[in-house]
Amino acid sequence: MKMSAESAPADDLHANQRAFAAAILDPDLPVPPGLIGPDGDPSTKRFAVYRNNVVAGLTEALKAAFPVVRRLVGDDFFAAMAGLYAREAPPSSPIMLDYGAGFADFIGTFAPASTLPYLRDVARLERAWVEAYHAADADPIDPATLGRIAPDRLADVRLVLHPSARIIRAQYPAVAIWQMNTGGGTSTPVAIENAPQDALVIRPVADVEMRLLPAGAAIFLQKLLAGMSVTEATLSTLDDSPAFDLADTLGGLLAARAVIGWHLHYPRHLIAKSLVAKSMAGGTMMAESTR
Repeated sequence: MKMSAESAPADDLHANQRAFAAAILDPDLPVPPGLIGPDGDPSTKRFAVYRNNVVAGLTEALKAAFPVVRRLVGDDFFAAMAGLYAREAPPSSPIMLDYGAGFADFIGTFAPASTLPYLRDVARLERAWVEAYHAADADPIDPATLGRIAPDRLADVRLVLHPSARIIRAQYPAVAIWQMNTGGGTSTPVAIENAPQDALVIRPVADVEMRLLPAGAAIFLQKLLAGMSVTEATLSTLDDSPAFDLADTLGGLLAARAVIGWHLHYPRHLIAKSLVAKSMAGGTMMAESTR
């Protein structure tokens, strides 16, 4: 199967490529113009085989990335669901490990999956697992280093989390469901309604870990990732989750080797106060402080 040189001049290359990309994922579209077989005629059957192979390849990539979702719905259901997703959301990158970023949201709108309302949350966990697995390496800090921070500056500490850290806030008990359907998991009854679970997905060394988070911890971590200091994040979290326990959460983060660094945040009013003091001591000092 080849593109006819007569029917595909160089100035039409992009148009032909767009037509080919659209037709390869839409079985209702005809063979793109200029695509012919060895006999010089449009190669409908050959193109159909190629089209099926492309969708099958994308479906296999999703199977590998979402094994628990596949187990929950069965092979046939998953293949049908993944095939529709592949046609609606083709890869935007040649790196196939990036594929499937929107699969969880697609599941949330896929009517036949509505009888399994927790399926989207499980898919979000599995996507986080893939992202954590392929994230950059980083060494966790020695918890003792935090003890060297001056007591009067603890409120201004900003923590740097491991690049693999992913925070998932699930409406359903997705962590429990995921654990029951992975290697060695034990099948036990799970209360679906009114049982949200938050998780930290992280790969501190070689293996990805799925850690259930206590009340408010997911909110706190999201605020840290947004650049808030520990104090700012704590106060903001308590507004949403009065049961939040800072000491318990920090202890869990250090145990999970999720913190790779820290730095001190200087609030604007302290910076202004410092600049005024230095300017009164001499222009040179002020210039140095604002470089």
